[in-house]
Amino acid sequence: MEKSAIWAVGLCLVLAGHGFEAEASHQSKPTEQPYRTGYHFQPPKNWMNDPNGPMYFNGVYHFFYQYNPYSALWGNLTWGHSISYDLVNWVHLEHALNPTDPFDINGVYSGSATILPEGVPVILYTGLDSKSRELQNLAVPKNVSDPFLREWIKSPYNPLIAATNEIDEYNFRDPTTAWQGPDKAWRILVGGLINGRGTVLLYQSRDFVSWTMSQTPFHSSNKTGMWECPDFYPVSISSKDGIETSVQNADTKHVLKISFQDNGNDYYIMGKYVPETDTYLVETDFLDEVSGSRYDYGIFYASKTFFDAAKKRRILWAWIKESDSLSAAVEKGWSGIQSIPRSVLLDQTGQRLVQWPIKEIKELHENQVTFFNKDLKGGTVIEVPGTITASQADVEVSFDFPHFKEAEVVDPIWVDPQLLCSQKNASVKGGIGPFGLLVLASKDLTEQTAIFFRIFATQNEKYIVLMCSDQSRSSLRQDVDKTSYGAFVDIDPLHEKISLRSLIDHSIVESFGGEGRTCITARVYPELAINEEAHLYVFNNGTQSVKISRFDAWSMKKAEMVLRIEEDSQLMSS
Repeated sequence: MEKSAIWAVGLCLVLAGHGFEAEASHQSKPTEQPYRTGYHFQPPKNWMNDPNGPMYFNGVYHFFYQYNPYSALWGNLTWGHSISYDLVNWVHLEHALNPTDPFDINGVYSGSATILPEGVPVILYTGLDSKSRELQNLAVPKNVSDPFLREWIKSPYNPLIAATNEIDEYNFRDPTTAWQGPDKAWRILVGGLINGRGTVLLYQSRDFVSWTMSQTPFHSSNKTGMWECPDFYPVSISSKDGIETSVQNADTKHVLKISFQDNGNDYYIMGKYVPETDTYLVETDFLDEVSGSRYDYGIFYASKTFFDAAKKRRILWAWIKESDSLSAAVEKGWSGIQSIPRSVLLDQTGQRLVQWPIKEIKELHENQVTFFNKDLKGGTVIEVPGTITASQADVEVSFDFPHFKEAEVVDPIWVDPQLLCSQKNASVKGGIGPFGLLVLASKDLTEQTAIFFRIFATQNEKYIVLMCSDQSRSSLRQDVDKTSYGAFVDIDPLHEKISLRSLIDHSIVESFGGEGRTCITARVYPELAINEEAHLYVFNNGTQSVKISRFDAWSMKKAEMVLRIEEDSQLMSS
């Protein structure tokens, strides 16, 4: 019996032993739902956006998320709740938090989970009151011995924190996971807006109920508007292990991530956190560079990390929104998916973060295709042979180069990589590149999504690597966004191969360049290249030949999504 089937059967037995029934999810026919994913996290139906409060507690992964129980469009926000033992296969539980009280009657917005030293998990979240003012609130498990933490109770002290002084009370939300300083007091950050400046504010508490705001903002900028979904955590300088959120020592840097409401992208900075004074000394501030440092240069928003104590790693989630129309969301009956969970750590240079899909997704691999040392001449397109399910696959490829004589000389005005990818898309012939993958492609290549690289030469005999995700020919449909995305990859092709990994799942392509140094996620909605009609190609549209050092591809099995039966015995429809 396959591991996924064993997982599902075993979990159903566990669920039955804890007082409720479960069934495997009903899958829609592929022709009815060609864009629904096979191994990315999705609720059975309706709207989903921000990841909220992910945590590992007593052997179980908990994932909460912004959810509309009534529609495939935004609104009526509650906290959905699902559990897993491996971050791949999931059980959907009852909602954790609903908008039922005066302090959250207009919506239960985003927040975070913290596990207190006595082993009790707590949730801090933003609620919208009857006047749509944003307030910070607390919830605790009704029964902490319940392994699934199915019921949560809101604190009688809510709301705990309201906007004061110059803070915009309608833009004050998304408390972070708490951390303890050397004085044992708890700290959190809350996103805000003060006189048009994006801001994060620091609050302290010794009992998790009474919170005091720091006299000055923790960090702010006049270059942006509202700062949403802040995340603040340490990364190790010397180790590849993740570290717990309260760790502060000479071997750590601290990451501050902000979701910029102005442009819908997540940015991060790094620096030294001084816990004695609660000051943050940044290395390079937000938007000091053209592109800024981002987890992902495609569609990737409202991200949230948590420390996985079981495997000593920090795991990153993000909401991947739709890029088709609202009417299409209504027709599908759902909107929004989550990224594949990624491990995140500091790279060897200490200057940026690297990300990689969690190892557990390899359990979904089947039907592997592998080949080595294949020359890819200029103008060549090669279909990947074998039994790969090209609409639901995991692909890894690395490229090598005999020389760099034909590299185009970089123009000094090429400072915006996304614009450069739009101007020099996959159909524009270059010197070294474009070369890479054509995914979710139709047989005649009428539809294709190209993930590719170009190599440019500088005046001082160095090389710049550009990574692009080109959606310009991804669909014949006219009601979808076909924006191309791009970023430079911090890699020296003289001394290392250029690698690409792409996770393909019907309407999403997550790509990792340079072993996770640059990541780009895209949503695509082909009309022709769906299900069995999707094809996978390797291509080179440059004048210079490149060598495929190694190529590996796998079909991906479907992840198990188990649906809970409500007390009234009505199964949530998929």
